[in-house]
Amino acid sequence: MIPRVVVAAPSSGAGKTTVAVGLMAALRQAGHTVAGFKVGPDYIDPGFHAVATGRPGRNLDPMLSGEERVAPLFAHGCAGADIAVVEGVMGLYDGALGTEGYSSTAHVAKLLQAPVVLVVDASAAGRSVGAVVAGFVAYDTGVRIVGVILNKVGSDRHEAEVRAGVAPTGIPVLGVLRRDASVTVPSRHLGLVPADEQRGQALAAVDAAAALVRQGVDLEAFVAAARAAMPLETSAWDASAEVVCDPDAARPVIAMAGGPVFSFRYTETAELLTAAGAEVISFDPLLDPLPDRTAGLYLGGGFPEMHAEALSANVPLRREVAALVDRGLPVVAECAGLLYLCKSLDGHEMTGVLPAVAEMTSRLTLGYRTAVAATTSAWYDEGRRVRGHEFHRTAVTTSGGSSAWYLPDGPEGFATANLHASYLHVHWTATPDVPARFVAAAAVHA
Repeated sequence: MIPRVVVAAPSSGAGKTTVAVGLMAALRQAGHTVAGFKVGPDYIDPGFHAVATGRPGRNLDPMLSGEERVAPLFAHGCAGADIAVVEGVMGLYDGALGTEGYSSTAHVAKLLQAPVVLVVDASAAGRSVGAVVAGFVAYDTGVRIVGVILNKVGSDRHEAEVRAGVAPTGIPVLGVLRRDASVTVPSRHLGLVPADEQRGQALAAVDAAAALVRQGVDLEAFVAAARAAMPLETSAWDASAEVVCDPDAARPVIAMAGGPVFSFRYTETAELLTAAGAEVISFDPLLDPLPDRTAGLYLGGGFPEMHAEALSANVPLRREVAALVDRGLPVVAECAGLLYLCKSLDGHEMTGVLPAVAEMTSRLTLGYRTAVAATTSAWYDEGRRVRGHEFHRTAVTTSGGSSAWYLPDGPEGFATANLHASYLHVHWTATPDVPARFVAAAAVHA
């Protein structure tokens, strides 16, 4: 099985994204073909992984995909690569609330039989870093921590003190990164700015992270740790094995929104739609019309609130979408897509497909959700139970319509026979019949 390492940290804010992205880019620059992964539902980090590796970024999330699919999805994403770097989420042992670390970085590391390298923020400690490392090693002996990268070290004297604290643990220090204010990634209200939105800044941030890693990390030791991963017996996930497709049938066009606004979508979404028989064509709603012969529309997540005026300015597309939905065009919209289908977003006119208005708020909605389909649609039968994830600071005020989901705190979203729009992000690897049903509905519409 491919050499692999999970890059984790004691907590959020330790710098594991910078280190993981820097490692991916530095390894690529050293001649490796790198597969990059992110633990959890986050869309933004995989975008930077894609810039660093030149390959699609992918998520590994037991909560959304089911833990039985984590290793197969990992093997699928590793095709053609010679090393894999998996960036963790939050602290190493932090999982879904109310569980014993389910869907945590440690959980995924165990499912992958992967060694862990711990990134520790040493900016406000010296020898005490050794106690942190010792505690994380002892907390769960089923997690194999094989190295430490010390981040935000201030001086040679500081480095010597921290190394002295870590030495008794027996865990090797694989790298030491100095404090460097120039190595930053642009951020905003939901975290980092997506790589697709600020391509130039993303490239500069990845290059800076790679330079920092090349200077401070023993890449040969890191690769050796990856090669010491335990054997992993699994078969690669295959989209074509998950869906039924008539090879002789015409391929309906499913338009997939992209560009700076709609960058939040799982890589496997397009793979499943393609395997089910669709021709998936990306377009940028800021600039483009719908692709020719569009028979279905997928509007993923992103930051439409940052581009509301520009989205509104593409009047021909807004009118085209509204007219086609009225004529039965199958549409799936998640989060940003939901906002685009509203009458307005922060006062800027949107498509008007839904009887609702949307606006930015100060309240963050974040977390896993168990949802029950409230309305039968082309994708879900009423009563269908799924797991999803919400991540937004906007709110939708509705004046009617049928709900898409029943959530623990009430109904949410909109659904009709040909439209499903909500805040919920769903990973279709756990529900492969959903993209298959989408393609079937698009074929009928075509």
